[in-house]
Amino acid sequence: MATTSRLSGLRNETPEDRLQKVIEQVPGFSDQADALRTGGLDIERADRMIEHAIGQISIPIGVATNFIVNGREVLVPMATEEPSVVAAASNVARMTRSTGGFFTSSTLPLMQAQIQLLDVADPHAAKLRIFEQRERLLELANSKDPRLVEIGGGARDLIVRVIDGRRRTHVVVHLVVHVGDAMGANAVNTMAEALAPELAEISGGRSLLRILTNKADLRLSRARCVIPASEIGGEQVVADMVAAADFALDDPYRAATHNKGIMNGITAVVMATGNDTRAVEAGAHSHAARDGEYASLSHFDIDADGNLAVSIELPMPVGLVGGATRTHPAAQASVALAEVQTAQELGELITAVGLSQNIAAVRALAAEGIQKGHMTLHARNVAVSAGADGDEVDRVSAAMVAEGAVRVDVAERILAELRA
Repeated sequence: MATTSRLSGLRNETPEDRLQKVIEQVPGFSDQADALRTGGLDIERADRMIEHAIGQISIPIGVATNFIVNGREVLVPMATEEPSVVAAASNVARMTRSTGGFFTSSTLPLMQAQIQLLDVADPHAAKLRIFEQRERLLELANSKDPRLVEIGGGARDLIVRVIDGRRRTHVVVHLVVHVGDAMGANAVNTMAEALAPELAEISGGRSLLRILTNKADLRLSRARCVIPASEIGGEQVVADMVAAADFALDDPYRAATHNKGIMNGITAVVMATGNDTRAVEAGAHSHAARDGEYASLSHFDIDADGNLAVSIELPMPVGLVGGATRTHPAAQASVALAEVQTAQELGELITAVGLSQNIAAVRALAAEGIQKGHMTLHARNVAVSAGADGDEVDRVSAAMVAEGAVRVDVAERILAELRA
């Protein structure tokens, strides 16, 4: 594991110096560091990854510092275009260090495919007929991926639901599969295709859709942390943060933005490691509405000692094998940097980063307001948009912040004054 993730002063370093400091802490990462220097993706590789490739787009990858997860010092790769995300997550991670950092757990990596059955004359009796064939059907599913079974995965269960819909009754069979260190879409879809004809015959109906569900509610990751009130601004700030978080529990309009803050952290690590951002986001937001109304994914409390105690649980369908994680050099380098060994460990790390980002956003909202810190970092982008270069960027951005006006027209005026 990393010698330490407590790398202070990185904001004052050049990108190359930052990378060298990271290499010093994670020696096993040095061979892959070049992929992050260059972006790692040439047009030939891009052409093999998607159809009709005409180029690539680069997203900055930063390193989040200060993280301790289950006692392990870890430096976290984050791919994002949004200012303040990496710094905010790192700052909150620093606040958790005195209480042990983040503590995580997760369920087994179980994914589900759905097989939709239509035109079933006796849906409830058909449900029981399917259960009677459970063992045979699971054996058939496993025969389609013997390698997965060899490494301890494979089809584990069948769930059958009768859904009385608006226009028709659906009999829906969920095939539950332990997918190991994969995200699992290809494995479960292949198995579902094999079961569909058998299920149609057993039910007396016909099969239609056979596809993975991104509501991955059997594959959950959890994270929690405790932050002393003295670290985060005092008792009143803690109380106000809990009140702000309660707003997200009680109002779906606030919950949507609250959860977006969580996903700022989660999506950045998911993207950096080559995983499917859309699958993770779909699972998270469906989980937020699991009780019938959209609400916060996280919970903020004050513990018996007056400290801030925050926790989160959400689906985390990520993998270390297959997809861009295996084909994109920068994704491989990001995995090496994080030093994760299993998909469950990666999912737990991602969840901890999402929680850290969430705490940072709620603190900013409940204390000085979100715009102060965000606009300070955003000012650099605005300065570049106005044509600033080199040391002009910092001078123009500092002047805009001092004026309290972070806009392109203001940047252009300040830049013209500097150059004059």
